[in-house]
Amino acid sequence: MQKAMKTCADESCLPVVFLQRSSEILTVPAMKHEKPSKNLPGRSELLMPAGSLETLKTAVLYGADAVYMGTPDMSMRSKSQLTLEDVVEGVRFAHTHGVRVYLALNVITHNKDIARLPTYLETVRVVAPDGLIVADPGVFAYVREHAPDIPLHISTQANVCSWLTVDYWQKQGADLVVLAREVSFAELEEIREKCPDIKLEAFVHGAMCMTYSGRCLLSNYMAERGANQGSCANSCRWEYKVHLKLKDGTLQELTINEDNAGLFDFFLEEGYRPGELLPIEEDQNGSYILNAKDLCLMPKLNDYLRIGVDSLKVEGRGRSPYYVAINARAYRAAIDDYYADPQGWRPRPYMRELETVGNRGFSLAFHNGRLTNYAHNYDDTRTLAEWEFAGSIAAIRDDAFVIDVKNKLEAGDVLEFVPPRTRETILLRLYDFLLENGQTVTEVHAGRKQRLVVPFTAFDREDPAHLQAILPPLTVIRKEKSLTREEWARLKLDKTAAWREQGKSTDAVYATNRKTLSVALEEKLMDRRARSPRLGTEGCCGKGCNGCAIFWHDPSYAKARALLAEKKIGEML
Repeated sequence: MQKAMKTCADESCLPVVFLQRSSEILTVPAMKHEKPSKNLPGRSELLMPAGSLETLKTAVLYGADAVYMGTPDMSMRSKSQLTLEDVVEGVRFAHTHGVRVYLALNVITHNKDIARLPTYLETVRVVAPDGLIVADPGVFAYVREHAPDIPLHISTQANVCSWLTVDYWQKQGADLVVLAREVSFAELEEIREKCPDIKLEAFVHGAMCMTYSGRCLLSNYMAERGANQGSCANSCRWEYKVHLKLKDGTLQELTINEDNAGLFDFFLEEGYRPGELLPIEEDQNGSYILNAKDLCLMPKLNDYLRIGVDSLKVEGRGRSPYYVAINARAYRAAIDDYYADPQGWRPRPYMRELETVGNRGFSLAFHNGRLTNYAHNYDDTRTLAEWEFAGSIAAIRDDAFVIDVKNKLEAGDVLEFVPPRTRETILLRLYDFLLENGQTVTEVHAGRKQRLVVPFTAFDREDPAHLQAILPPLTVIRKEKSLTREEWARLKLDKTAAWREQGKSTDAVYATNRKTLSVALEEKLMDRRARSPRLGTEGCCGKGCNGCAIFWHDPSYAKARALLAEKKIGEML
């Protein structure tokens, strides 16, 4: 296995390593066939986004059944880092590892776009993807005529919300229909029942648009960037300030209550356009009045698997490899565990994993038929989590891992290595950092493009051969993030809102947590704290990390060390 890992340091191949519910490692060689194998009968595929070659390979490594990608000129992501050459390489790589690839050609075309279609299709024929995602009926007809052998998938941008429309596209020759996010689960069940002979795809995770299936002109108006040409400026995420205008024409900052609300007109001022006032008709609770929370259907995933949705899609072609890795890992485990034991399946273990990725708060969105007030974040637009992307394994030397740093690291930080195909993570506390140039420092900044060298000997409770077997190149690493009081309050409110949406909390608890966040926002306390101590000076955090001097060498923790011998490292004592 060690020799195999050496040949994979350049990311040209990936070993497939599985470990489920035991300490036995089962190694399976990577598939060599040119086209991917089909899903087992009756199983839904996990479809992950790929905005770059790195994220594509990460998605493959962390268990995607299929990936979707596109070049910036003809798909809905103008910031995609993929060239046509990258697409060719990406498809070859995915097919080598038994993973399907769908290409996005889902822009709403203008006349200027049509001239590029012939060249695009010539490349597509060479690439031989497993599906082409289109939204424009004209593009659909063009591809059907000029490349009839390419399977066509109807994009979510086509706003398909009924079984009648699914049936229409099936009769036109579509192989798969991506349903609009606005489709409720009850509607999805009926569509599945009435359209059993066409593949259905549904979004289960990712960012939500505040308007109907992305049919928005706000970006065009505010920034002259076409939302349906792949250049959305996300104007709905911007901060807007409410201004009150007296009838005499003067502007004042006034507190609105029931007694004086009828005296004023209301206006919005966007942060980068001071003095440009946009009239609104009513007051809103907070500044980010258009800011939808992120979709997360993990709590209801068993319903989608039960009725046989063919493809479960995670949004995010503009997201980081960490986002792709952790979400793929969580949904891969959830899907596999459901098929192993449908009756015993519960969402909580996988939700804990998803919560380590920055998000705007999770919502079931339209699952139950309509949005609730819990599906919007009126106070903040940032993605937030207790954890952050620390780095990824760039290469493996004879005696060490070489790590690309993605966020600031400080002495005492605990790095959590997240293996692609095992359920257990590996913790490592470092008090200093060895750079690739041989220098030892106590602080590392990602912006300086510094690489770390982490010797296998730093893992004082792990077998080096085992580490190399389960931690291939592209393995992601996370670390605990220090948050302000305001950020901790928002995370608590987000979680309460998600529980309330699922009927697991009360309005009173939500109101209390909302008040706590409001107070924190007003006080603007900027001190940051982590959940566990960094250097152990405040006491042991109880995780027993590799390399933790205070835990492994302080006589005070002898009893704790004995207890940990019966547990796994990282499990709180």
